[in-house]
Amino acid sequence: MTTFKTLLLAAALVAPAAMTATAADAQVSGVAVADAQGAIANSKAWNAARAQIETTYKAQLDQAETRRQAVARELQPLVTAFQTAQRAPGATEATLRPQAQAIQTRENAANQELARLTQPAQRAQQYAIEQIQAKLSDAVTAAVRAKNVSLLLRPEAALFAQPTADITAAITTELDRLVPSVSTAVPANWQPNQQGGQQQQGAAAAPAARAPAATRTPQGR
Repeated sequence: MTTFKTLLLAAALVAPAAMTATAADAQVSGVAVADAQGAIANSKAWNAARAQIETTYKAQLDQAETRRQAVARELQPLVTAFQTAQRAPGATEATLRPQAQAIQTRENAANQELARLTQPAQRAQQYAIEQIQAKLSDAVTAAVRAKNVSLLLRPEAALFAQPTADITAAITTELDRLVPSVSTAVPANWQPNQQGGQQQQGAAAAPAARAPAATRTPQGR
């Protein structure tokens, strides 16, 4: 089942060790690396917004977690029965398919229910992140200029980089200067920016911290 940990960005975007480099470290020049989404996740504006979202939507988030746990309990006997049938002599994909489909159908329905419960918190998250992302380019430019960087790479694009070559923390500092705070009160007519939404999906390979996954849907042979 889709995890609610994909809701609130910061929990999933733990800063890498390289981000602990301080301004006192050796001056970067030439090639550097930076995790832009990690910079956002560590910004003061995002962490304040995350705390506000968790408080404002606590009832909905608690309800979603309660439902997730209930569905997990409902699914577990079905999954156990499926696994037993899967180990039985003569089991085939055709004989297992009805059980797998029943589990998948229940799981899909639960995911839709959880999505409805968490939608207000998700919109607030997207709105907060979009406000910070609006200044990300300016923050990167300022950090690159201050560190004399001529080429900036994503961490995954570099085969090796010294911790002092990581300017993520410098970008976070610039974000803190440019965006000291954001609003989590979503305007009624607001729609997520498409480009910003795509960036958030890449970053949120998880936010908050409440509803982990239930049971993974089994597959037939």
